[in-house]
Amino acid sequence: MNIQIRGQNVCLVLVSILLLWTRVECIRFDLESGHTKCIAEDIKSNSMTVGKYQIVNLNEGQPLPDSHKITVRVTSSYGNSYHYSDNVNEGHFAFQAAEAGDYMACFFAADHKPSTTITIDFDWKSGVAAKDWTNVAKKGSVELMELELKKMFDTVQSIHDEMFYLREREEEMQQLNKSTNSKMAWLSFLSLFVSLSVAGLQLWHLKSFFQKKKLI
Repeated sequence: MNIQIRGQNVCLVLVSILLLWTRVECIRFDLESGHTKCIAEDIKSNSMTVGKYQIVNLNEGQPLPDSHKITVRVTSSYGNSYHYSDNVNEGHFAFQAAEAGDYMACFFAADHKPSTTITIDFDWKSGVAAKDWTNVAKKGSVELMELELKKMFDTVQSIHDEMFYLREREEEMQQLNKSTNSKMAWLSFLSLFVSLSVAGLQLWHLKSFFQKKKLI
């Protein structure tokens, strides 16, 4: 009976890992000329990230119009530029994130008269999903089962790193909350002190006024 329960637990763990490892399909969006559209991705420090973008040719068999050109820039949350490409219809980027945070991929289409709409396919992966497992299998000549285990191990490692990253973010938020609460407490005390001081001055002024008028 214990063996069956352990077997079920192992199956649940494997299913959870496989669900987390599921590949994310690329996204497709429309971009009007003269406008900019940005997509954010939260990337951990020292994580590999790769992206590929392409303008979709809705008229198959015909070349893309000259108006179908875009400018692409990828920047970190600190404003550092990791990729820039101007007046292109497709491209790709790959880099290792030097800093953690939200990275922005911004697409800009030059203004045209009349206005045109460009359809773009964009595939952005980071961490375990950014690895080219096909080349890993070819170079290492590993068997299928070994390759799957390697994928699972990297996925578990990624989850482990993500948990520590979230814990660090939680500690930072707790420190921020403590600092904010402390400042609010001092501000409340200062406001109370000012209010009592003003009330005291008003009473003193009224008392002096009534004494001068010999009403007291």
